[in-house]
Amino acid sequence: MARILLVDDEPMMLDLLQLFLEPHGFDCLKAESGEEALKMAEQVDLHLVILDLMMPHMDGWAVCREMRRRSADLPILMLTAMGETADIVKGLETGADDYMAKPFEEDELVARVRALLRRAGRQDVLETEGLVWERDRFRLKFHGTNIRLTPKEFELLGLLMREPGRVFDRETLLGHVWGWDTETEGRTVDSHIRNLREKIRCSGFPIDRHLLTVRGVGYKWDAR
Repeated sequence: MARILLVDDEPMMLDLLQLFLEPHGFDCLKAESGEEALKMAEQVDLHLVILDLMMPHMDGWAVCREMRRRSADLPILMLTAMGETADIVKGLETGADDYMAKPFEEDELVARVRALLRRAGRQDVLETEGLVWERDRFRLKFHGTNIRLTPKEFELLGLLMREPGRVFDRETLLGHVWGWDTETEGRTVDSHIRNLREKIRCSGFPIDRHLLTVRGVGYKWDAR
């Protein structure tokens, strides 16, 4: 089930969005400010964000800019009463993937959400220098050779490959892969990363050039 974060300072609008989306199988979370939205985005694995533009304290442009800094792939749909071309261009240049003006129809909203999720779904196949990660087939291969991983190792690698260059601390990796309420300790991540490197190294892929340790912080994937 796709998890969507709804961000608007008007509770009635949040309720309306939830009313439109949940019957179509989407799991909706709600945030009434930009600050709350950014905090939730750190704590929950999201598939899409629907973001209001005109909010006090931190507007939608600022929220979008920060979300895009953290993730290059998270789909963002801007939803606002402003329909001027300049505002649409600014929203898209800030990093939004699509733009809808209020008032809106349920059918169009759902169609746009589904289109964005389909587009994002292409990231279920990731590749670096011949190393191919395929979510749907639960398969990792290098030049045709399958590399056997545990489910946790597979999810860890996919998370890192999906956002190359981003440094993930151990707590964030634990939250995304083991769950945010886990009591598992950070050294579990270290042991899984160590096993990942060993298994992938045996295939001939130069893993030490791509799966990097950021001392004192965590890990990142270098796709270059």
